[in-house]
Amino acid sequence: MEESIEAAEEIEKEGKEAEGTEEAVEKEEVPEEEIEEAEEAAEEEEIAEIEEEREVEKEEKKELEEEEIVEERFYTIPLGKAWIYPRKKRAPKAMRIVKSFVRKHMKLRTEAEGEEEAETLVVSNEVNEKIWGRGIEKPPRKIRVRAVKDKEGVVTVLLAEGD
Repeated sequence: MEESIEAAEEIEKEGKEAEGTEEAVEKEEVPEEEIEEAEEAAEEEEIAEIEEEREVEKEEKKELEEEEIVEERFYTIPLGKAWIYPRKKRAPKAMRIVKSFVRKHMKLRTEAEGEEEAETLVVSNEVNEKIWGRGIEKPPRKIRVRAVKDKEGVVTVLLAEGD
């Protein structure tokens, strides 16, 4: 019996402590609203700073690309031959078709042709996502790309603007 009385007293103490914290929470509600407003303003400032940084990075990239571009061409690459292959091999075949098409039309040398360092071909992530966007079984029938050759002979395949 003594144990149950002690347990009841502990529960009452906890209840009184909880009431005290509720009163404290009610008193702090007004400053919390001000804190939330300050946090929102800080978040907006951070977002604005991040956007400015991104814009600066984009401008720097554009300047670098403009300075280094030796040759730039736009192509519509037909990918219909990829549809001849089994379903699970179509998107990889479409990627190989894109690479071979650009290699042929941009006149890239391969390693076997000469002892010099072979020119490289880079396919951008955007082109890759466009081809693989509907999965391995359904690549697009054609794709519009922009091929850019720089001073070092590196050809970058980018998705044409507007696609």
